[in-house]
Amino acid sequence: MGREVDVIVLGLGAMGSAAAHALQTRGFRVIGLDRFAPPHPYGSSHGDARIIRQAYFEGASYLPLLRRAYASWRRLEEESGRELLRVTGGLTVGSEDGSLVQRTMASAREGEIPHEILAPAEAARRHPRIRIGRDQVAIYEPGAGLLFPELCIEVLLEAARRAGAELRFDEPVREWEADSTGVRVRTGQGTYHAARAVLAAGPWIDRLTGPDLQLPLTVERQVACWFDPTRDPDAFGSERMPLALWEHEPDQMAYIVPDLGNGIRIGLHQGGESTDPDQVDRTVRPREIERLMELLSMLIPDAGVRPAATAVCLYTNTPDRHFVLDEHPDTPHVLVVSACSGHGFKLSVTVGELVAEWAAGAESTEDLSPFMIERFGDGTRGRAINPQA
Repeated sequence: MGREVDVIVLGLGAMGSAAAHALQTRGFRVIGLDRFAPPHPYGSSHGDARIIRQAYFEGASYLPLLRRAYASWRRLEEESGRELLRVTGGLTVGSEDGSLVQRTMASAREGEIPHEILAPAEAARRHPRIRIGRDQVAIYEPGAGLLFPELCIEVLLEAARRAGAELRFDEPVREWEADSTGVRVRTGQGTYHAARAVLAAGPWIDRLTGPDLQLPLTVERQVACWFDPTRDPDAFGSERMPLALWEHEPDQMAYIVPDLGNGIRIGLHQGGESTDPDQVDRTVRPREIERLMELLSMLIPDAGVRPAATAVCLYTNTPDRHFVLDEHPDTPHVLVVSACSGHGFKLSVTVGELVAEWAAGAESTEDLSPFMIERFGDGTRGRAINPQA
């Protein structure tokens, strides 16, 4: 039969590493498998920084998960003695009647998130490096900040291993099958059996869900660029400049991360070209760099930028841009945890805790109905995981 444990976690990126950590530290025997050696640059959990915020344009329904995430990241910092979350403050910039500003404002008000609405003149006075247009406004969220993704994954996996988890890297999964006794997973190195399994393979999730569950997912290639400021570089660090989300055209958004030592980072949120995760073009093209430089110069005209580095990462999107966190419709002891649509890293530590609740058979402490598979219709029906009473 091979090795037998309580839970097998397939994929050890953001969600998988958090799940392995939460499960093992709560007393479950865990094996974690990954086709690479995380943290790695091939999926969605790399690139120096990920934004964390609570004035969430994706919807106020995420607020309980976000509040829990802030507390959990801070607790993990205390346990590890390493900085994982840096509060920088954050600006949401766009037309006052645009989608980004309107949805952010609605979420902030509904959740009573501390925030300020800044007109162009006040924004320029408070944040002189960031220049917003006359027809725009900025919402300032003082509690917004940055997570360091590679370090977060390292800390989660180190803690899981110390607690007794067996983590196996560079070991792709060949197949899995479920029966009344649990789940059997086969790789090139062995066979493992567990009462439950967690599918957290990110862009590769459709390789694992099986032919009877075809989720409507799109994998997008996303480009990020780092630019060295050529004028007064100290003014663009995280101590003096906030992060920014910017709707530069209707429903077109960019994000800007202050200089953490590698330059100012800018990338587009959504709208990337569709790709296969095993055949991604990881060469950043000159026209892509030029476009990002042009956008950065519009929002931060005094930087005087020069290209420093580039990276390609992947978004795994659902049609409604919300997560999948649900039992497999054919095998209730298999949990599908994926398709985070470009905004999941900040919540990974919370999702890990929810996975542990599911494994324990406990009632869910959060409302997970927005993440069920059945919302897609067309036969992709899952089962609610430990729904709230």
